[in-house]
Amino acid sequence: MPAFNSERINISTRQLNLSVEFLTSLGDIPAAQWNQLAGTDYPFMRHEFLWGLEETGCVNAKTGWQPCHAIIRDGRNDELLGLLPLYLKSHSYGEYVFDWSWAEAWQRNGLTYYPKLLTAIPFTPATGPRLCLAPGYHKKDLWPPLLKAIREFAESRHISSWHLLFPQPDEAELLEKEGLHMRTATQFHWFNQGFGCFDDFLATFSSRKRKNLRRERKRVAEQGFVLHTLCGSEISAQHWQQFYRFYQHTYAKRSGHGGYLNREFFTRTAASMGDQVVMVLAYLHDEAVAGALFFRSHDTLYGRYWGCEQEYDCLHFEACYYQGIEYCIANGLKRFDPGAQGEHKIQRGFRPVKTCSNHWISDPRLSDAIADFTRQEQAHTKEYIQQTTAMLPFRADDP
Repeated sequence: MPAFNSERINISTRQLNLSVEFLTSLGDIPAAQWNQLAGTDYPFMRHEFLWGLEETGCVNAKTGWQPCHAIIRDGRNDELLGLLPLYLKSHSYGEYVFDWSWAEAWQRNGLTYYPKLLTAIPFTPATGPRLCLAPGYHKKDLWPPLLKAIREFAESRHISSWHLLFPQPDEAELLEKEGLHMRTATQFHWFNQGFGCFDDFLATFSSRKRKNLRRERKRVAEQGFVLHTLCGSEISAQHWQQFYRFYQHTYAKRSGHGGYLNREFFTRTAASMGDQVVMVLAYLHDEAVAGALFFRSHDTLYGRYWGCEQEYDCLHFEACYYQGIEYCIANGLKRFDPGAQGEHKIQRGFRPVKTCSNHWISDPRLSDAIADFTRQEQAHTKEYIQQTTAMLPFRADDP
């Protein structure tokens, strides 16, 4: 991957005189300044989370995630106006918006796809804010000059493309109007309809589906499992060590490696996130044997990581889904985003939702081909959401 130093590009519009600086590390901007614009409610845009990924070595040039975060400043007084997480990628791992076929198409045409530019939360397929602005500034005004700066930065380094993953839908639509291709896909989320308890949620199911779910929960109890939900300071150093062991073991079994995240990420970065971290641990004969890790905002729970020492019947569903639903109900959270993929979530009451991504392609020929692909994909996504909505377990009178 080509090395580069932090760089500043000046961009002027009729209304604004801006500079866009590309930083090689989030450590180059104070946490207070970053969080002032990004906020701290959405956990994955917090300086503590993103810098923690860098500081612990999970994200750097060696792992294929070279930071080059875009910082927008007022060209007159250097005031911080906006920020955008940005990485120079040498592969497509850890993104959850799959473009391996695009890389192959580049190669067939004698072109090089990597490195590419990527705006995303590393290893985190969770929709949320991406471009964060100071009060009084609007995305419709600042996206065009920022896109111009990103293109200049990419073209000067012969970078093939820039990709924005899991933006909020209104942001994705704005960028589509700016000429970027928009891809759509589907995740399955749970929504709180003012339930007072888990049984209130089950009451919305058809009788047969309700019995199936209760049977799964009963099966977990019959095996002797006891589950505990811990938040923030309740999670001890020992709990973090146990969870990392589960995470590493499960990743090794599933993918042949120990996972994208290292021990220090869990014991230092995640542990520093306070009450925005929720951990569910499953005990068998007073010994922890599995765990699920969640992050939360004021209204949403995000299911992120799961690990176990061995497979147990229905334990994954209990720890990762049902305990999360119970936590949302108990704490008044409106939505539960359990992560990417998984049609098995449908019969457990998770509704299909559309997710988005945007893409700028430098080569005009390949850009036209991607445009055709994304149009077909959007039609498929719309049809798929209709089909999976019909598969939900709710009674016919459920809204």
